[in-house]
Amino acid sequence: MSQLSMLTRYKFWADELIYAAVRELPEGEATRKRATRFGNMVHTLNHIHVIDRIFQAHLEGRPHGFTARNTPTHPPLDELWESVRTLDQWYVDYAAALSIAQSGERIEFRFVDGGAGVMSRGEMIVHVVNHATYHRGFVADLMYQVPAMPPATDLPVFLRDVAQ
Repeated sequence: MSQLSMLTRYKFWADELIYAAVRELPEGEATRKRATRFGNMVHTLNHIHVIDRIFQAHLEGRPHGFTARNTPTHPPLDELWESVRTLDQWYVDYAAALSIAQSGERIEFRFVDGGAGVMSRGEMIVHVVNHATYHRGFVADLMYQVPAMPPATDLPVFLRDVAQ
């Protein structure tokens, strides 16, 4: 299994855990206004998904249609999870089919603020995984405020328990 394939599988696994934990919170906690960049847990998860969609479009060479790194509102948690799950599987399949040469191919794109960017396909995938990990950490911190215990979504736990 390639590193990129392993990382996309890790992201899918970690997303499943965090969404399951957020769904188990008492009613209203996931959308309760909190002192955080995106206002609540679900809107933070939505931000991750928007970025995932933007980079999917870059990888596919098509416009993404976003003008910001998040949408003004977020869908209901279950609806968001269904969309995330589908896109996570797309990334798993995409990384599994990517050759080493393709992973190094550089792609020019525009950031949502209009600035120019260029990254390899592999760098884009690593960014998507790393970005999601970073913001799942925000959600974990918000869960402690409920108070609730977030799941362990660390890469070593995935490697130990799942990636056999």
